Formats: sequence, C-alpha cells, structure tokens
Amino acid sequence: MDVEAARMVGAGLAVFALAGVGLGIGLIFSALINAVGRNPAAKEQLFPIGILGFALTEAVALFALLIAFLILFK
Repeated sequence: MDVEAARMVGAGLAVFALAGVGLGIGLIFSALINAVGRNPAAKEQLFPIGILGFALTEAVALFALLIAFLILFK
C-alpha cells in the first residue's frame, strides 16, 4: 500500500465520525422539540441549552474535518 492510498483511507476514517455527529444533532433537537411540546412554558430555559449542545456537537464535526484535511494535504 502506498502513501497516497493510506492517506485516503485515513481521511475516510476521520470523516466517518460525521455519522455520529449527525445522529447526535438529530437526538438533541428531537429531545428539545419533545420537551417544548410537553411544557411550552419552559422554552426560554431549554432553547439555550439545546443550542449549546448543538454547538458542542458541531465542534466535533469540525474537528473531524480538520483532521481529515490535515491527513490529506500534509
């Protein structure tokens, strides 16, 4: 296996983490919608927590893409 093929495999494995990120974001927002549907008065307290969870989960996606680009272009 040459170096270029190993880079492609490594970048593909790094991007594989994005499947978990997509699942995590879906779970965060489904829980937020479910909670607001059960108690609409708590929307002002729940929405910032949901956005924080989204931002932290999205940071994992950006980190995975950064690692993939570092593997490919270094």
